Amino acid sequence: MSGKKDLLTKNYIVALLAMVCCILWGSAFPCVKIGYRMFGISTGSTGSQILFAGCRFFIAGLLVILFESVQKKRFIYPHPKDYGKVVKLSIFQTIIQYDLFYIGLANTTGVKASIIIGSNVFVAILISGLIFRIEKITFNKIAGCIVGFAGVALINMNGADIDMSLKFTGEGFMFISTISYSVSSVLMKRYSQDCDPVMLSGWQFTFGGAVMAVTGLIAGGTMHPHSPEAFILGLYLAFISAVAYTLWGILLKHNPVSKVAVYGFMNPVCGVTLSALLLGETSQAFGLKGAISLLLVCLGIYAVNFKGVKS
Repeated sequence: MSGKKDLLTKNYIVALLAMVCCILWGSAFPCVKIGYRMFGISTGSTGSQILFAGCRFFIAGLLVILFESVQKKRFIYPHPKDYGKVVKLSIFQTIIQYDLFYIGLANTTGVKASIIIGSNVFVAILISGLIFRIEKITFNKIAGCIVGFAGVALINMNGADIDMSLKFTGEGFMFISTISYSVSSVLMKRYSQDCDPVMLSGWQFTFGGAVMAVTGLIAGGTMHPHSPEAFILGLYLAFISAVAYTLWGILLKHNPVSKVAVYGFMNPVCGVTLSALLLGETSQAFGLKGAISLLLVCLGIYAVNFKGVKS
């Protein structure tokens, strides 16, 4: 067990597994757009989008529980003392984050949303250091966050003007969603010290997905799959969440929040690149701007992990 723990703290292993997560999450951006078309969900139908996401996360939770139960040859479930942890994690990681994400996205521009989401790494490091006090805030971490965030902002600039108007149900909800995600990362780090992060991931998705699906139905959401391929895509989206969040939780268990969270800067880069490949949106991904963005993100990751992260 000690050997496995030591392996999971090595920089190259953290980088490899974190990049797998980022590539999976990045593929979710274009796949969700494709999924909306396949399930007959219009761009402005927030209720249907929340229903779609809820079903995705509920299935993701079932996949995690099934896989881990088969691997351990017993059904995994939280003990009564862990019910509160599952519910709290689910509230921040799934329910608040994604409910407000979809509502906020419908009330702001894509560029503003992407930049706000890109701030989640910075917020996660600040919350872990200043509020939960589980690691130190250093110059390298702050500098790395600023450089990485610059890369995220650059790749989302597509000649569009960014006005300074703010709407609570738009940019406000997006920022609260970002804070919720950051809190969930710190909670996963704390709870996984005495709980199985795979179990936590599976059950928080199942609970949170069910709540989101019901919320979407109450809001008038509907889904009308147009072909059998729609169900295959839906299953893939559930697979993305199941694998990526589980791996992320395992990394958080064995490493400082900052060492893992900083790789979140790669999510928008992967998302834009894979959107270019799958949806033909090539204007942002390829060319000098895309290369500079990737370089800035890589420099930010290096800065945070320079000489190892001590906490």
